[in-house]
Amino acid sequence: MEHTSSDSSHEDLPMKMDHEHMMHQGHTMPPEHAQHESSSKVMPNSSHNMSEMQAGHEQHASHEEGHEHAEHQMAHADHTGHEQMFRQRFWVSLILTVPVLLFSSGFQELLGFTLPTFPGSQWIAPAFSLAIFIYGGLPFLRLAGPEIKNRQPGMMKLISLAISIAFLYSFATLFIPGQMDFFWELATLIDIMLLGHWIEMRSIRQASGALNALAKLMPDTAERIGENDTIEFVPVQDLQKGDLVLVRPGANIPADGVVVEGESAVNEAMLTGESKPVSKKKGSSVLGGSINGDGSLRIQVTATGDETALAGIMRLVEQAQQSKSATQVLADRAAGWLFYISIGIAVITALVWSLAVGFNVTVLERVATVLVTACPHALGLAIPLVVQITTTLGASNGILIRDRLALEKLHEIDTVIFDKTGTLTEGRFGVVGIRTAANLSEEEALALAAAVEGDSEHSIAKGIRTSAEERHIAVPHMEAFEALKGRGAVAQDESHKYYIGGSRLLDMLNLTLPEQLASFESEASSKGESVVHLVRANLDGSRAEVLAAYAVDDVIRPESQEALNRLREMGIQVAMLTGDSQAVAKSVATQLGIDTYFAQILPEEKESKVQQLQAEGKKVAMVGDGVNDAPALTRADVGIAIGSGTDVAVESAGIILVQNNPLDVVKAIELSKASYNKMIQNLVWATGYNVIALPLAAGALAPAGLVLSPAVGAILMSLSTIIVAINAQLLRKAKI
Repeated sequence: MEHTSSDSSHEDLPMKMDHEHMMHQGHTMPPEHAQHESSSKVMPNSSHNMSEMQAGHEQHASHEEGHEHAEHQMAHADHTGHEQMFRQRFWVSLILTVPVLLFSSGFQELLGFTLPTFPGSQWIAPAFSLAIFIYGGLPFLRLAGPEIKNRQPGMMKLISLAISIAFLYSFATLFIPGQMDFFWELATLIDIMLLGHWIEMRSIRQASGALNALAKLMPDTAERIGENDTIEFVPVQDLQKGDLVLVRPGANIPADGVVVEGESAVNEAMLTGESKPVSKKKGSSVLGGSINGDGSLRIQVTATGDETALAGIMRLVEQAQQSKSATQVLADRAAGWLFYISIGIAVITALVWSLAVGFNVTVLERVATVLVTACPHALGLAIPLVVQITTTLGASNGILIRDRLALEKLHEIDTVIFDKTGTLTEGRFGVVGIRTAANLSEEEALALAAAVEGDSEHSIAKGIRTSAEERHIAVPHMEAFEALKGRGAVAQDESHKYYIGGSRLLDMLNLTLPEQLASFESEASSKGESVVHLVRANLDGSRAEVLAAYAVDDVIRPESQEALNRLREMGIQVAMLTGDSQAVAKSVATQLGIDTYFAQILPEEKESKVQQLQAEGKKVAMVGDGVNDAPALTRADVGIAIGSGTDVAVESAGIILVQNNPLDVVKAIELSKASYNKMIQNLVWATGYNVIALPLAAGALAPAGLVLSPAVGAILMSLSTIIVAINAQLLRKAKI
């Protein structure tokens, strides 16, 4: 059978899950990040992931990689369960604060009440404050240790300084006549710090929710089929390649594999972003962690443990969350400077107030307020929390972020180059036009062609059959199928023989096309489409006549037009690359409204076309299949591998789209813009808060009667953190 054009450069992407592809800053991702031993699930170490996240907001200056980096990570390895720890210590400390407030002379004077005294009552506030300092304040002192050891500016140092000054001075006042303590400020300060950290840790945990949900997809046990169809329940980690497992209706598939028996619809939404269940039958690939539908499946295992697609996706998400983007570096630098600025302001505050009122409790109160107010919680949380939400939100929508910097650049893109075959088109043939010569409808002509091609494995034959299926056309039965080498195929029913093929078939049968079919062929050929003809003859081969002609071509994806329209609405130019002829390229470009296209381009030439557009000053994103497009993907400002399935080891692309859907390119850009906007909003709020709050904390408005206490400063600091956390959570509602 003849076929005038195809893009032979399009290849299937092989599955690779090598650890070398998951390198980050010189550190190989350990296997335990993908497989949690205690739960027998393929999952990253979620506690480590959260501790890394917390470390991201507890340390604010960039540091040297290598040995110091490893030591720093180890220093923060004890952050597991911070949310529960801060919650518990908050409630206990809050209860202990009640007697401190009631028996504090300063608090009584503030609210204008007096409690009767009794022997030892003067020690109630100090005693309970000591308990609060040890129980509620000790975590902050411990967490300041790594910052001091690594000589890094950080909020734990500021918190520790503030509560230590308040604690030491308050106890000193017990032995200094005429000085008023602020035990109640100390107690409420620690309470508010604990509350702020509890809310912060809770936000971080919620940001990792989608990643944790992925981990829960993998079942603990599997039903392995042994000899004589015996069934045994085994832990998932005991499965080996080649094992046969039974997956009952509604059960989670325990490993990647191939269906050897049964039919069902499988829900892969959490892995690929595909909302509709995917039909599976014998020979279909299935993913570990996907959910089986109503049918029963027998699956032969092809990958287990950290080699599964689920483990690869989770490693990729975790890697993206732990890497640093340009905005994160900016936030870290700002937080580092804020530390030194706050210390400087605290020193200046102490000197100015000492000169104004003498060295007394007021001076220490101002210093403590400055140090507490300056804690850069909001600034430290501004970027990491957005990153957590962005990466998990992307993964749940089939957008895998391999490089955070790529996602951050994506919002600046003004030109998107698409590879044609397999990206804008489906990479398969389909009928794009039919013309009949006899008293025959298009549906009848397509039904007859599909019947003749029923047993053929040729790509055009498959395209004809698929087109008939898509139109829900009933195909008649034919027999005596025979392939005519280089010419087409022939089959017959009870009364006629039917031939299908191109111009060589017509030459063999000594037939000439009727004028209407000849003009149809000429028009289709000018577009680069292949044309085949249907011929009917008597069973003995006599009285042959051409019934119809079919134009077949690489089918344009139904989503391509909408995707390109939406890109143009966003002000982004679209270009196309293809190895096909000028005629084919022009036809597809015309149908999709693409003005810039490059035809007859070899894979190694695609990179130069990207460079050509970049030389014109354009910010270019390249969208391809990740194999023969690798040089172009690497050269582009952002490389996007589309339709790579669950193969997350595409080194040439910064962003990997699981589905072969051009609309996901639009989603990725929208996600990038939403993420970047949230980062900027959080940075503006976090830095703006300090610009206003620090002068107030230092007492700049004291002449006007406005003076902040350490507790109020702590409230403002915690409030800024909560606002940043809530603003980041709103990213979940972004339309992508």
